[in-house]
Amino acid sequence: MKKIFLLFILVLELSAAIMKLPLLSVDEETLSATIEVEKIDVGVSGFILHTIAPGHSSILKNVVVTSYDAKTKKATLEMSDYDALKNNALPKGEWKVKVGDTAVLAFGYDRAFLLTPSEEIFYKLSKSVNVQWVHPDIFATILSFRGHPAPQKEDFDAFTSSAAVGIIFIYLDEKVYTIDAKSFVILSIADAPMVQDNEVLPFYTRVENIDSAWWGAGSSPLEEYSPHYYELLVEHNAENKALYEIIKKQGEKLHYLLDDFDFKD
Repeated sequence: MKKIFLLFILVLELSAAIMKLPLLSVDEETLSATIEVEKIDVGVSGFILHTIAPGHSSILKNVVVTSYDAKTKKATLEMSDYDALKNNALPKGEWKVKVGDTAVLAFGYDRAFLLTPSEEIFYKLSKSVNVQWVHPDIFATILSFRGHPAPQKEDFDAFTSSAAVGIIFIYLDEKVYTIDAKSFVILSIADAPMVQDNEVLPFYTRVENIDSAWWGAGSSPLEEYSPHYYELLVEHNAENKALYEIIKKQGEKLHYLLDDFDFKD
């Protein structure tokens, strides 16, 4: 457990502090922008803050770090519509992202959510990391309301936005995956050698039953814990070679996922 604890601390030291950095350039055609930063992981998410007048500002876009050049210390951000706060009663401006606007990154990384296959693993891991944990019972309740006993990406999106969760930890086969809640990109993978037995599906929760919808994605209960979450990870991390090697070692049962990877030369 000491090794797990130290790896978690490393992850949190690198990502827990909110970063506020000015935009160096903006490309409206590609919906991208650049910043200068000492160090940052690809997949870290945030938003762009635009100053309207002294003391007044507005969030214009979501952003995700898509590339980082360690030599130039420059990172590229992909912009998308900001959807965390929706209120039709609020006025909407026509402001555009400009050079000098502020990229706020790693927002909400001090609030985390942990998925594990058993109560024992959940409590061992959650006690190893000093963050504000949001209990999986809340997620299970949302899944029951949506009729999804098999969690889908949109379920994670709805939950993490409403609960202001920035980081998701998922335990799979003696490893802990640290994932940005918005991008679902893997930020780190840590070894966590624990016995994965007495599985609770779809994950450890005190909610005894998650209601199922009549049809559609997510409506069929899981038969196993790990495969479903590997599928979600591969879908949003198709260029992650470490994940590829891990799945490759899991045996033929998961080898169908290897075809979903897309490595760039």
